[in-house]
Amino acid sequence: MGILRSDRVSGLGGANAINGSVFFGNGNAGTSYDSLKTETSSDFIMGTGDFTLEGWFYLGNVTKSWQALIGDTLYGDTGGWTFYVSTNTLYFYKGGASVVNGGTVTANTWHHLAFSRASGSNRLFIDGTVAATASDSTNYTHNVLSVGANNVDKGMLGAYGFDGYASNVRVTKGTALYTAAFTPPITRLEKRSDTVLLCCQSPGNAEQEATGKIIKARGKATASRFVPDKGEDYGTTFTDNTKFDTLSYMVPPGGTTTESNRGRGTFSGGYTPSPTNTNLASIDYVQIQSLGNSIDFGDLTQGRYGGGSGASSTRGLQIGGRVSSTRVNTIDYITFATTSNATDFGDLLAINAYVHGASSNTRALNMGGGTPAVTDTIEYVTIASTGNGTDFGNLTDARGGAPAVASPTRACCMGGYDGSSWINIIDYVTIATTGNATDFGDLSSAFGYGGGLSSNTRGIMGGGARGSGEINDIVYITIATTGNASDFGDLYEAREHTSSTSNSIRGIWGGGVTPTYYNNIQYVTISTTGNANDFGDFIVDASKAYSMSTSDSHGGIS
Repeated sequence: MGILRSDRVSGLGGANAINGSVFFGNGNAGTSYDSLKTETSSDFIMGTGDFTLEGWFYLGNVTKSWQALIGDTLYGDTGGWTFYVSTNTLYFYKGGASVVNGGTVTANTWHHLAFSRASGSNRLFIDGTVAATASDSTNYTHNVLSVGANNVDKGMLGAYGFDGYASNVRVTKGTALYTAAFTPPITRLEKRSDTVLLCCQSPGNAEQEATGKIIKARGKATASRFVPDKGEDYGTTFTDNTKFDTLSYMVPPGGTTTESNRGRGTFSGGYTPSPTNTNLASIDYVQIQSLGNSIDFGDLTQGRYGGGSGASSTRGLQIGGRVSSTRVNTIDYITFATTSNATDFGDLLAINAYVHGASSNTRALNMGGGTPAVTDTIEYVTIASTGNGTDFGNLTDARGGAPAVASPTRACCMGGYDGSSWINIIDYVTIATTGNATDFGDLSSAFGYGGGLSSNTRGIMGGGARGSGEINDIVYITIATTGNASDFGDLYEAREHTSSTSNSIRGIWGGGVTPTYYNNIQYVTISTTGNANDFGDFIVDASKAYSMSTSDSHGGIS
């Protein structure tokens, strides 16, 4: 049994935990960069004196050039400066030239990045190690700072946008805090007497600033709970399903801290009409528990769309689909914790597309599909291994485009299209066994080609199409029972072929077609009812539909 220490409840790092960041999507177009911009203040005029810049930064892409982390708003003009990353190298830049550059920044990794100037000696630090040094005493004269982009005073939101997250960004004036190698701070940074800016610390307010200055979020700069985890005592943690049977004492939540913090969702492949009729190979990911735009993960073994998916807490599978007009039997896999290209897993028993997948932490099921004729076949694979699909059984009706949802024990297949008409059938199977599906109940009306997602108790289907066209309906079922679906709310546009995934708390849908192709992502809280809310956008591809999507924390796992 895990032990709950009273000092962990009271403090010892808990109150000082790193618990907030700001997400900067950036880079979609010349006028759509995200940034934070301060008010005008003489505090930001560094002159020729000492100063320090630091923060935790997580870059989703280090192949891009000129990603501004912190700077004033003049950039290339005399008296201006910027602290930035360009093609994985850390730089400090003054108007017209680089002052100092060096070191290597890794994508999809939290790094503590810092710059200091001490009596004209300029130093860059990556994770506390000196990355480069140079001498320069330029007079810096501007009085506005920005985080996440630059050129924010020049008639647009900004330029040279930062693609990723920033946490605990601090600027000190008059002091060079770091002049040699140091151990990066692993708790929440505090305001010092020489601090002139301290931001990106709140999980709920992107405009929070600790020195009392006004700071404005621009574009889609969004507060997030995605933060560096460096192993410090961040407050109460649990290593098992500890509970207290008392009348008056605190009852901790079930599950471990690690399980509560999981939440990486991936969107693999898809189709977009621009550029011309492209079968996409890109894999995007998001942190489901936060808000923000997608980040590049890697690529599939082949560009395709309309496949199924499944996942354990460590590995995600992308199954079948179409390459232009050709169906395929390809199965790929990725490891959620590591951004990289997909790896070959094996093959389905037959080519298949418009198939929907559901999974426990052990097994992934593919249910129905079009081969191109609709099928009632269910196949399964064991996620932790590699190999070809195995026959599981059959649905009660042959159909494709039937979203699937799952608890750790049961998978349900909802609605779909049987080749001539939309249907309202809901089937279920027990994942750990094999056998044919059993009738669960009915949708309120016949439709298919929506996106299915779930917690461990509730399955939700959002969007889709019926005879009258695309719909924005969201409906739900309680997976452990049987019965008809109930109304949940609405997506904010009608669409079909949207992609969907979840953790145990939040469900998200991304992309889709009406026939307009969308790049927005929206979310709901699974345990409630209501309409969807804005989450962010796909940024690897401008718009897409038919993606294969899953997560490390969906309802079949949690």
